[in-house]
Amino acid sequence: MSLKKKVAVLAGDGIGPEVMDVTLEVLKKALGNQYTEFEFQSALVGGAAIDAVGEPLPKETLSLCESSDAILFGSVGGPKWESLPPEKQPERGALLPLRKYFELFANLRPVKLYPELAHASPLKEDRLKNGVDILIIRELTGDVYFGQPKGREGKDKNEKAYDTMVYHRYEIERIAQVAFDSAKMRKNKVTSIDKANVLTSMVFWREVVTQFANDYNKQGNNVQLEHMYVDNAAMQLILNPSRFDVLLCSNMFGDILSDEASVLGGSLGMLASASLSTRKNQHGYKFGLYEPAGGSAPDIAGKGIANPIAQILSGALMLRYSFGLNEVATKIEKAIEKAIQNGARTRDIATEKDRVLNTKEIAEEIIKNL
Repeated sequence: MSLKKKVAVLAGDGIGPEVMDVTLEVLKKALGNQYTEFEFQSALVGGAAIDAVGEPLPKETLSLCESSDAILFGSVGGPKWESLPPEKQPERGALLPLRKYFELFANLRPVKLYPELAHASPLKEDRLKNGVDILIIRELTGDVYFGQPKGREGKDKNEKAYDTMVYHRYEIERIAQVAFDSAKMRKNKVTSIDKANVLTSMVFWREVVTQFANDYNKQGNNVQLEHMYVDNAAMQLILNPSRFDVLLCSNMFGDILSDEASVLGGSLGMLASASLSTRKNQHGYKFGLYEPAGGSAPDIAGKGIANPIAQILSGALMLRYSFGLNEVATKIEKAIEKAIQNGARTRDIATEKDRVLNTKEIAEEIIKNL
């Protein structure tokens, strides 16, 4: 008898519970008979956990995550808890410790613009005519954010502050593995971002990625690699975003470029993300935490009008990366695409002429297409 595929469901605060509810409905429909192989178990996190037990990441929640194959995360935080000490607030006290505890080294941020939503993008129409479908893969545990030494010293005019940009070969190789494996499921193209014309660590980055690509393609793969300086990449994301498939980025450059690219899709309510671990789950795939890119939106919480697409897309990413169910994930993505084509809109992506749907209604439109 096969082991159950366990998912820890942490809906969190604000709009988290309502978009999570409809996401689970979509997953159930998409999985069909395979749904019986899954076990979705909920737990408290963030502000909801603070209110219930006095801490944002209860031991019971962490224990559930440890025994699961993946975490489907909603959103945490809101004005209610902003007066707490920083380390006890919902995000710093829950989400960041989860990332550290489970060694989540790879952040995946898909950015896609549906042609029907071009009006919501800040770019002119001629910049979007060839579409936007990019997967940004950001290394999460190295670079100048974590390199040592760092600090401040001296006084007066001699005072200085410093951080150190450091990368180990294994860190570059493992994030490259994620990028190339992802490209293999897409358009077989990786653009590696660096600043090798200035930084020694980025010369090293380019060398390691090049060697990895050579070894990867010797195994019967055919993934194209190009290198691009980060300043040029920042321009090309605006001038010609359709030229990119998978962007492979270091921590700092990925942080900046993913925020730049996030506006191309027209709404945060459309943006999913995944953070993959160094460890594998019991089914041989990467353990991961999957969450929408937006926040808890307390101003619209409980009104049933939130856009659930980012949460649903995060669920699709979970099926793909933590359970190897690429076909089911693609089916969900296609169902969302068809719903958008058929005029399904929540208020964040609607024009004055559109019929605005609520959270449950747009999920029902997606389910129809499954």
